[in-house]
Amino acid sequence: MSGGHRVHLGFSGLQAEILPDGFSDRGFVLEIGGAEQSHVDLDHPESIFYEYLRRVGNVVDTIAAPGEAVSAAHLGAGGLTLPRYIQATRPGSRQVAVDIERELPSLVVDRLPLPEGTRLGLLIDDARDSLPHLASAAGLDDGEEFDLVVVDIFAGKDSPEHLACREFYAECLDLLSPRGALVVNVGDDAGLHFFARQAGFLADAASSDPRVGVASGAWTLADAGLIRRKGEGNLILAAGPGLVDRALGFERRWFDAGPHPAQVLDPLQTQEFVGKLGT
Repeated sequence: MSGGHRVHLGFSGLQAEILPDGFSDRGFVLEIGGAEQSHVDLDHPESIFYEYLRRVGNVVDTIAAPGEAVSAAHLGAGGLTLPRYIQATRPGSRQVAVDIERELPSLVVDRLPLPEGTRLGLLIDDARDSLPHLASAAGLDDGEEFDLVVVDIFAGKDSPEHLACREFYAECLDLLSPRGALVVNVGDDAGLHFFARQAGFLADAASSDPRVGVASGAWTLADAGLIRRKGEGNLILAAGPGLVDRALGFERRWFDAGPHPAQVLDPLQTQEFVGKLGT
């Protein structure tokens, strides 16, 4: 592809466009409303460019043995960067991606083909409404659960209330296998008050899950400078039954994997940080 390609998105009314990234032969960015939303390297799907998504990838890397296939649901499709990463690093994984913009997945798959062998169902739906249909769309057997649910749809105070709430997180946690993790990308303005509310909602939902309970709340992965400044940016929240056993060493692995400067806050540290932010 030598140039860009664009569509008008029916739900938001914004324009989505795929353009060369300007620094690699087969690297592209998805822009929505003029803002970069995703980056895809067709030659190296195992490489993640955006630092916040790299931290999500770090969680993916710890939920199962290296190379082992997993089941994953992606709420918010974007450029399908993470499904590509999971296929590259865990071939044969069964996945599903959901987006409310009908035109977006077609644009992405047409212009940026998925790696050979990718098993990915696509749903056009509201993220919360899609939850009962995710397992069948991913090709899971009856009663089978997800190892990973990724929520990447938030944009601060303008996020839909029915998604930015405790009940939504509880419903997502219910989809997880015993080794599973719910991972939430939260973009926020300086002060991080929206993040503070989401961390509280997720911790409350996790503490009410009998497989998680009070032993674990919400973990935070972020740029250390962002934490220190309480500035604008993206922070990753994670919770689930697979993150309760600290002996597995994922905390150190997340930190070592970066990008640096990195900071990983355990559930108690997240609670203390949120207390300093207020709501």
